Amino acid sequence: MLSKESLQFIDDLTLNNNRDWFLDNKKRYDTFKADYQNLVADFLEAMKPLDPSLELLEVKNCTFRINRDIRFSKDKTPYKNHLGVWMSSGAKGSNRAGYYIHIGKTESFLAAGCYSPEADDLKKIRKEIAFFYEDLEEIVNEKSFKTIFGALDTTNSLKNAPKDYEKDHVAIEFLKLKSFVATQKFDYKEATKPNFVKDTVAKLIVLKPLNDFINRALTTEE
Repeated sequence: MLSKESLQFIDDLTLNNNRDWFLDNKKRYDTFKADYQNLVADFLEAMKPLDPSLELLEVKNCTFRINRDIRFSKDKTPYKNHLGVWMSSGAKGSNRAGYYIHIGKTESFLAAGCYSPEADDLKKIRKEIAFFYEDLEEIVNEKSFKTIFGALDTTNSLKNAPKDYEKDHVAIEFLKLKSFVATQKFDYKEATKPNFVKDTVAKLIVLKPLNDFINRALTTEE
């Protein structure tokens, strides 16, 4: 879990997102960073026995810098006002499927899957769906998946059938997707509860079959 002090740091940074304030509160940030790393370590300790593909991950593989890349953004605030935990067998920044926890005052959620894969990876995933859509249907229709996550997120989806696929394909709704993720929102104050890691892991591991399906598509040779 996170300390209440870490959550307060996120709150205060949201209201004072500038370099001068950050430098004046460097000691608070150092405490927050240590707390963040401990949280990631707890997640890895809980997740590795349940998903062996994460075995080689270290804390540094799963964290993000607090500095924002503002080079091409209209928002010039220099710091992220949230923390993220990314656990995947692929390198950070790659499009291998994985698990994600996002903790921020304005938005907190947990998720798994593959977000906006590159064109070549997207083709691989769609090909896997086209040939083995029954496997994906079984995953998303599993009782725990439906109870916790409802369905795959369709926000990032085509209006029409993708190239090379008929509009009446039995798996057309899956094939229209441009991201393959499932999410659940939560109140960020839950991150300070003693059972936060345990309860979150119990939900995330329900999405392991989804990650396995996607990673099978991305790693299987033609």
